Amino acid sequence: MSNGVIYILTNPSFPEYVKIGYADDINKRLNQLNRSECIPFAFRVYATYEVNSRLSDLKIHAIIDKLNPNLRSIDNFNGQKRVREFYAMSPEDAYSILEAIAEIHGCADKLTLVQPSEDEIAAEDTAQEIVAERTERMAPFSFTMCNIPVGATLEFYLNAREATGITCTVADEKHITYQGRILSLSALACELSGKSPLAGPRYFKYNGEWLNDIRRRLGV
Repeated sequence: MSNGVIYILTNPSFPEYVKIGYADDINKRLNQLNRSECIPFAFRVYATYEVNSRLSDLKIHAIIDKLNPNLRSIDNFNGQKRVREFYAMSPEDAYSILEAIAEIHGCADKLTLVQPSEDEIAAEDTAQEIVAERTERMAPFSFTMCNIPVGATLEFYLNAREATGITCTVADEKHITYQGRILSLSALACELSGKSPLAGPRYFKYNGEWLNDIRRRLGV
């Protein structure tokens, strides 16, 4: 790119944060960040906004900080305050901010939403699986705690983007019925995906909502 860009970066290692900043060369910046061996997964570019001013990232930070000063990652290390370019927001919300700014300045053509590669999608899925498995070990999923009744229909997804049209029904508190068999969610997810081990709840939706999202929403 001929001009610098304001960027939004994501990383499966900490999905609750996005990194927003400025780079003269986004590919060089990405390579610098991904040299570190201290993070399990690599950063990826979620979106870029091409600009002419090298100080534009500071302006973006100021806007976000005014909207909500609690979003910025700030801590103290050895008595020194560290203010980071990390924000506790979804990449979609971060993109909405850039989109609004681009539209105000009539520069929507300078905004680019970057589609993830197959490797990046696989990394996201792996990171989500690790989190889901840890959650499942700490407090196993049950339909009762999520107010999902026996007989309810669940939809199976291979991943967050790929519906299969396959359904099953809730048999009891921890099991489902599929093709006349009673199985656990994890067992059916492994069977249908051909992968193992898997945390079953993250592959099913009830009334269009992921089971794990229902669990988080209800705080159980």
